[in-house]
Amino acid sequence: MKYLLDTHIFLWWNLGTGQLSQQIVDIMSDGSNEIFLSAVSAWEITIKVAKKRLTIPEEPERFLPSRMQLHGFQPLPIQIHHAARVHGLPLHHKDPFDRLLIAQSQVESMPLISVDNDIRKYEVEVVW
Repeated sequence: MKYLLDTHIFLWWNLGTGQLSQQIVDIMSDGSNEIFLSAVSAWEITIKVAKKRLTIPEEPERFLPSRMQLHGFQPLPIQIHHAARVHGLPLHHKDPFDRLLIAQSQVESMPLISVDNDIRKYEVEVVW
């Protein structure tokens, strides 16, 4: 099955915070699942590192691709139809990164792995 990671899930998985549910650990450890990281998450991480609101062990240019390769995560580029889908979303969530992840999850028919309860207000399958 295909899954899309919310940014915090990617970070928790790679920084070893121990905050992941057992269900998520099982999903992400199961080699038959395809796990995707959106370019919007890479963008969000890079901005937070630049603003010194997030510390990661390497520069984003190395950290992101090396961790994706290590875990076999697939990249999900941002397409025009993903961005356009945001227009139709209700304003339950104001975070532009999360709104684009929601749109990508809908367009690509991928459950979104997230602990964010505001995302559950949308017509999107959320796994936690």
